[in-house]
Amino acid sequence: MNTKNKAVVLLSGGLDSATVLALAKSEGYELYALSFSYGQRHAWELEAAKRVAASIGVTQHRIASIDLRAFGGSALTDDIPVPKGRATQAMAQGIPITYVPARNTIFLAFALAWAEVLGASDIFLGVNALDYSGYPDCRPEYIAAFEKMASLATKAGVEGRQELKIHTPLIALTKAEIIRMGLGLGVDYGLTSSCYDPSPMGVPCGQCDSCLLRQKGFRENGIDDPLLKASS
Repeated sequence: MNTKNKAVVLLSGGLDSATVLALAKSEGYELYALSFSYGQRHAWELEAAKRVAASIGVTQHRIASIDLRAFGGSALTDDIPVPKGRATQAMAQGIPITYVPARNTIFLAFALAWAEVLGASDIFLGVNALDYSGYPDCRPEYIAAFEKMASLATKAGVEGRQELKIHTPLIALTKAEIIRMGLGLGVDYGLTSSCYDPSPMGVPCGQCDSCLLRQKGFRENGIDDPLLKASS
C-alpha cells in the first residue's frame, strides 16, 4: 500500500523546476508534475519537461493548455523582442518585459485544482526571489497570500480536509546554489531548457536574461553548462 503524501510540482522544464522536482522526490513525495502550454515562444521547454519528468520519475505528468497570447503583454507571449545581452544589474531593475501577467497566479490556481482532486496538500514551485527580484509573483509575500487564499477557495479547504502548503525551497537561493543542490540530487541539467528564445530545435540563444543567469550559475560552480557544450 502506497502511503506517500502526494505533491503537485509545477514543472516548466527549466533548471529551477527540475531541481524542485528532484528535491520533492528526495523528501519522499509521490510526484504529480504539471506543465503548461500557454502560448509561450519557448515552447521547447515542454519537451524538456517531458524528459525531466521521465528521468526523475513521476506518477503522472500532465500538460494543461491555456493561451495567454489572448492577452499578450509579455515578450514571451506577444510580438515583443526578448531582451538580449543585459548586465546582471540591469536585470534587477524594475519588472522585465519577460514577465507574463498573472502567470504564477494562473498556474497555481490550476495546481490547486489538481491538488484538491488528488487529495494532496502540497504544491512545489521553483520561484526564486534573488535572480528574479523584479517578478512580483516570485516574492515570499505573494506566495504566503496565495496560500492563505487557497484555504478559502476550495471545498476541501472549507471542510478541513486540505491545508495547502506551497513549498518554495529555492526562493532565497542564488542560481549557483540551486545548481549545486540539483547536482547533489542527481539532476541531469542537460535535459532541461531555460532559454526564452531558443531555436526551433531547442538550441539556447545564450544571450537572454535566463541564459545569462544560468551560465553565471554554472560558472560560479566551476563547471560548464551542459546545454552550451551540447550546442557547440
